[in-house]
Amino acid sequence: MKRLIERGLMFGGLVHVSSPALVGRYNRALQKLTGKRSKLTDFHVDISGFSPEIGFELGDDLYLNPNGVNRQFILLTTAQKTAPLLDAHFSMSRGILRQFIEENESRLFALTAQDAVMGELENSVFDVGKAARLYDIRRITIHADTTGGHVENARALEERIARFHKEPDAWWDDVLIAEMIGLAKETGDVTRQPITLDTPEFTQDNYWTSHFGGLYIFRDVEHPATICAGDPEALGKVPAPFVFGLEQRGQIAKFLELNGLVEPIIKAKGTDATAILRQKMDFILVDVAATLGRDIPARNRRDLRKLAQTLGTALPQEFHALAQLVRWAESGGRWPQITSDHPAYFYTLRARPHRDRDLVNQLLAELSPLDVRQLFICHKQLFYRTYAGWSDAKKEFVAEFLEQEYAVDKAGARAALFGPNEPQMDEEPAPKKTRRKKSAPKRDIIDVVGPWGAVLRQKKKG
Repeated sequence: MKRLIERGLMFGGLVHVSSPALVGRYNRALQKLTGKRSKLTDFHVDISGFSPEIGFELGDDLYLNPNGVNRQFILLTTAQKTAPLLDAHFSMSRGILRQFIEENESRLFALTAQDAVMGELENSVFDVGKAARLYDIRRITIHADTTGGHVENARALEERIARFHKEPDAWWDDVLIAEMIGLAKETGDVTRQPITLDTPEFTQDNYWTSHFGGLYIFRDVEHPATICAGDPEALGKVPAPFVFGLEQRGQIAKFLELNGLVEPIIKAKGTDATAILRQKMDFILVDVAATLGRDIPARNRRDLRKLAQTLGTALPQEFHALAQLVRWAESGGRWPQITSDHPAYFYTLRARPHRDRDLVNQLLAELSPLDVRQLFICHKQLFYRTYAGWSDAKKEFVAEFLEQEYAVDKAGARAALFGPNEPQMDEEPAPKKTRRKKSAPKRDIIDVVGPWGAVLRQKKKG
């Protein structure tokens, strides 16, 4: 991983914590949340306050995320809002944290000037020993306060001030007045400088989770389904009308089509489709060369073309199908038929513009893993896992490509690949704050046999 770290492709964008004051505040919050303290005087934190160095020190990368649910956070500065979220177990977590920081930025700025703010993304699930529990996660609420309890004390003071104004004998209530004075010493004048934090409630119906090998749960679509990257049998009984494994490509393709979630890259408006497809071909070519132990040339189109000619029949179906699409786009001729059972099918798609575009692009990245650029942008955890098993030559080629072709202009690269005004692929869009009302279900042929035909609702037979 050294290549990635040196190029800022791993652990990039973290906030450096080095001043004794901030380290002390972090430890006070850490003590309250976990009962532990760090001996480090210098470390880095992500948007949630998780530090990979402290995780290594404690021997626990889940010290702020016990059981992988209800992630806790420590905020030392509002600058954390632009940091990544490391080892995310749910696709919506970073979007929620960023929106919380942005909506409370001025108040958090004032609070973090004196103390750390700590809190938790709360839902009704505390363990996911059974996959069915994941479907209980719908509403997430943020609760936060400083280590000194400034927000809670301010709320208590405001309640006593209200009592003081309402109760006719409050002037003679010595206990009430003493409580107000004591709280005011901690909070200051809350009537002029209120100390409050919004605690919004979010709902999320479509999301990815790393649990059980990786699940894509789609509930807020016309034809709901769950797509399992692990073993569907290990899920047991879950409240989903359909569960598909990644090998059930036809059913997944039909699910994406019926819900209008994808579009062919070659037909996408305002996109240099041939350039995107050629780059995918290069990544496939490099993977084949690395697998066969061949030398991988520098990122030179002529050398890569020569390598393709040398490999010849060793090139997989994905490469030849994408080459046919490029020839059709540039020269016309017969449209290449690439059906859902073809290995290249998901390489030819991208998500349509909609709220869950990044989630769908993440799924497509998992279905077309040789496209290392999309894998890095859309599914970093899977990218890092697969990267560890590559040859040194492939690691060097990919790291250099990402540094020079992606990192220098992330927004431009994402717009070219996924279309303009798309959700930031490094930043999950925040879930909805209110539930969307659903119309009464209608009984039709799709309800009876399912949109994928006569398949079992839990798993395809055979």
